[in-house]
Amino acid sequence: MSSPSKRREMDLMKLMMSDYKVEMINDGMQEFYVEFHGPSGSPYNGGVWRIRVELPDAYPYKSPSIGFVNKIYHPNVDEMSGSVCLDVINQTWSPMFDLVNVFEVFLPQLLLYPNPSDPLNGEAAALMMRDRATYEQRVKEYCERYAKPEHIGATPEAKSSDEELSEEEYASSDEGMAGEADP
Repeated sequence: MSSPSKRREMDLMKLMMSDYKVEMINDGMQEFYVEFHGPSGSPYNGGVWRIRVELPDAYPYKSPSIGFVNKIYHPNVDEMSGSVCLDVINQTWSPMFDLVNVFEVFLPQLLLYPNPSDPLNGEAAALMMRDRATYEQRVKEYCERYAKPEHIGATPEAKSSDEELSEEEYASSDEGMAGEADP
């Protein structure tokens, strides 16, 4: 790579080509939002989060700053700021990693395998260690309350045209339309 700015541009394009919805914050390519879906096989499945990404000038030699915009109940995510405690992003980042790794590997792994021994949310960590079933129920409640498409400014209908709505999404989108006047 000839320069960090070329690498930044290439990684951002690669992320967009991987079917992630990316919304630029300003004219530069250093700050943007990414729509992230909770991984299947986890209590976060069905949740949708808006992730704020900030790329430092020294990216890819310095790690991106990653934060959840809408609330998530997780031992390694600060509930108020959305900051993420993830070693691979905070301490062991390497220029070999890219933005697609963050969204396809690092964040899904964080949600699938929380680390309650290194918490940013002490309450979630304590509950997870004390009562896993209640913890998972609280995660699902947060997903319902804070992590639906309408919480990030999107609707199921806003999905790209090459994705089909599941029967559940189709039925729920019909329910929301009942009784509304045409614009």
